[in-house]
Amino acid sequence: MTKFEMSGERNLTMLTDLYQLTMANGYFECGMNMRRAAFDLFYRGGGGYPYAVAAGLEQAVEYISKLHFSADDISYLASLGIFGEKFLAALKDFRFTGDIKAVPEGTVVFPGEPIVSVRAPLWEAQLVETALLTLINHQTLIATTAARLSACTDSAILEFGLRRAQGPDAGVYGARAAYIGGCRSTSNVLAGQMFGIAVKGTHAHSWVMAFPSELEAFRAYAAAYPDGCLLLVDTYDTLGSGVPNAIKVFDELKAAGHKPIGIRLDSGDLAYLSREARKMLDAAGHSDCKIYASNDIDEKVLLSLGMQHAAIDVYGIGTKLITSYGNASLGGVYKLCAIEENGVMVPRCKVSDTHEKTTNPGLKKVLRIYKDGMAAADLICLEDEEFDTSEPLTIFHPEQIYKRKTFRKYELRPLLTDIFREGELVYDLPSLEEIGAAADRSLAEFFPEYKRVVNTQYYKVDLSEKLWMLKTELLSAEHS
Repeated sequence: MTKFEMSGERNLTMLTDLYQLTMANGYFECGMNMRRAAFDLFYRGGGGYPYAVAAGLEQAVEYISKLHFSADDISYLASLGIFGEKFLAALKDFRFTGDIKAVPEGTVVFPGEPIVSVRAPLWEAQLVETALLTLINHQTLIATTAARLSACTDSAILEFGLRRAQGPDAGVYGARAAYIGGCRSTSNVLAGQMFGIAVKGTHAHSWVMAFPSELEAFRAYAAAYPDGCLLLVDTYDTLGSGVPNAIKVFDELKAAGHKPIGIRLDSGDLAYLSREARKMLDAAGHSDCKIYASNDIDEKVLLSLGMQHAAIDVYGIGTKLITSYGNASLGGVYKLCAIEENGVMVPRCKVSDTHEKTTNPGLKKVLRIYKDGMAAADLICLEDEEFDTSEPLTIFHPEQIYKRKTFRKYELRPLLTDIFREGELVYDLPSLEEIGAAADRSLAEFFPEYKRVVNTQYYKVDLSEKLWMLKTELLSAEHS
């Protein structure tokens, strides 16, 4: 039994935009419904993230595997009075019958690269667009935000944004995505239960305020959790009472044979307070106690705290992570790239005055070029292209074609893998722990300049010469 089968019934078939259904019905009306079509799901750059960490595939697999229209679904659609009988009849026994390739979760991807590739009868491929986008877009966005935050500090990051998330699903699946991006613990108990993520947390200010004194509150908490004592020290006076009272309690715990965890700062000048608290803890013989910090932390704050030599071991990040505060949307899109005509798949290309909105045509694959074990460039090429790695490989910028790079000793690895063939799942879903490890490996393959959040270095993502020529020919034909 796969993980998604154990997660209970969650049928998202009706999680779609109306126009997917009206187009599907229209394809039936004009006899195009069974023509094969190919769509690519990818994200655009244009001021968004220069790289992303792919996530959400497991939930996409669950969605595709459970696709079916219930009698109530069909009754509701019929009540709208806009769908034909042929279409409604087809919904009764509907199951997805197409092929899907995807980039495994945790893989670093770049704008324009297919994250998911769908090939199916036209109406089926059209139907799944909206759900795939919302599943992949959201988790990839949060995983990427987590990875960027992690790139700003050597300290660990705890995800605890549930109370600020845009609803339960965003909180639960955001915690999953944050794990993939590098936050290996969460405050979200449901996410911990569902996905096996380590759950962490301490008390709030209300705990301290509920007792006659701060010291009594700390002692009561230590009595309840002698081997898990992490004390919030900024309710009244961080350095004047909070840290000294924590030290008293830690002395008592150690005398009784227990090991306290540390303190948490949630307000004020985190750099100064953490440095002073560290001195006080060390002087009292508690150098093994860690300092946790929270308080609307984002990438800029992390970088600033690092420059100020803050003595913080673990950051708790909520709002700015779970909402991807600095970048509201990944910008993922789902575009037709080929359609069957007389038994042959014919490339299609969307044309736009904006370069990044002009799509890449045809059935494609993505190859990552490695030099000395590190990722050096990506090549989007036609699916049937083969490359001899014993021969030099020259790539060029798809717009500024004079920018060229030749590799002589290199390795090529494909990014897309088969997920469904003719509607049957052929992919073994990895555990979340395995996905997190894969994300760590993928991120480690890129030099720091490609991952930094300020002045990020451009990573080469080029088109093969054959794909570039095909795109150029199609664009020239459109403008002739």
